[in-house]
Amino acid sequence: MSKKFVEDRYRGRIVDARIEAALKTFGGVLITGPKWCGKSWTGLHHSASSLFADDPVTRERAMLYPNDLLSAPRPLLVDEWQNAPVLWDAARRMIDFSDERGMFIFTGSVTPPAEAAVHTGTGRFARIAMRPMSLYESGHSGGSVSVSRMFDGSDPVRGLSACDTGGVMILACRGGWPSGIALGDREALSIPMDYVRGIIETDMGGIYGERWLSRNIDKMLRSLARNNATEARASTLVADMASEGDGLTADTVSKYLDILRRMFVISEQDAWSPGLRSRGRVRTSPKRHFIDPSLAAAALGATPEGLRRDPRTAGFLFETLCYRDLCVYMEGISGKVRHYRDNAGLEIDFILELPDGRWAAVEAKMGAHDHDKAAASLLRLRDKVSEDAGDPAFLMILTAYGGAAHMRGDGVATVPIDCLGP
Repeated sequence: MSKKFVEDRYRGRIVDARIEAALKTFGGVLITGPKWCGKSWTGLHHSASSLFADDPVTRERAMLYPNDLLSAPRPLLVDEWQNAPVLWDAARRMIDFSDERGMFIFTGSVTPPAEAAVHTGTGRFARIAMRPMSLYESGHSGGSVSVSRMFDGSDPVRGLSACDTGGVMILACRGGWPSGIALGDREALSIPMDYVRGIIETDMGGIYGERWLSRNIDKMLRSLARNNATEARASTLVADMASEGDGLTADTVSKYLDILRRMFVISEQDAWSPGLRSRGRVRTSPKRHFIDPSLAAAALGATPEGLRRDPRTAGFLFETLCYRDLCVYMEGISGKVRHYRDNAGLEIDFILELPDGRWAAVEAKMGAHDHDKAAASLLRLRDKVSEDAGDPAFLMILTAYGGAAHMRGDGVATVPIDCLGP
């Protein structure tokens, strides 16, 4: 594949700047994330040559002559390296005995099991996570409200949405899959359906070498989708599946969850504690999201039209859409996206936190009728934790309602999701 072919078709990603910086600092870069999210094209964009480890001939050659394969022009992309782990260890050794930076780019859609005999690569490889495209990356958000500039206090809250609630639900069900950008809605909606079908029929067993009953995987994914964007524990999932008939044991559910995490199908949103004195009253359970809202919709068999009649499910999918985009924007500035819940009943969907301690709070609300309540919760959090955490850089409501981004009279920004950007 020629470099010109790649560059003519490559659509820039927010993660590009982090990869460029890491190649100047480390011997190699490991890009992880769900399949189909664009890791291969991003790796090709940053590399001078490439190997595709899912090719049987490449795997066979890797077992015999790993160093020869790794002697190609650098940076060398080794795509889906987990199919030929011998290349990982050989690359690590080559980095150990070289002062060169930016030798290798490895990509992987699966984290090997803990018992796999593969060195971690700590100190040799920078680890960079990719997610499906945010609305800004796919061209569905104008990005007139910048998260990074909001933290700096230099961005006016302005911009006009091009979407309404129905349009946002279409975007949530389409998902952030690069291959779907140029497709019509009907064709793009088939991508997450195929993704979920692949998980059920082949991926889990094919990757981890165990035989699973596809109906159990299907049942598990539906249960996760029903409990998407919640703190549901394994026991909750067990009870939920039991309501459909024969259920799964807690041990099996825990094993499935671990595998789905390793496949980057689900993502856990950790809880935020604003200070040492607050830990006794702050809940610490993570929220669990599908890595992209479209996978939750596909697992449920939900369509944009059907979600119009199911506002509760639509609300959870919208929250996951916001979580995906906020993670992409925050990871671009080395930040984290957490959530807050305390014993007094105060819940905040997203706490954005930077390494220097600055933070912001965000609520996701589809409709305008919930904005006053969301603003009251955000202001209550500010008053409650400012002594421990300092004042927030900003407070924001993300909405699917459309209209204009603006600053409310109480100082809370209201921003349509398709106006948000990095």
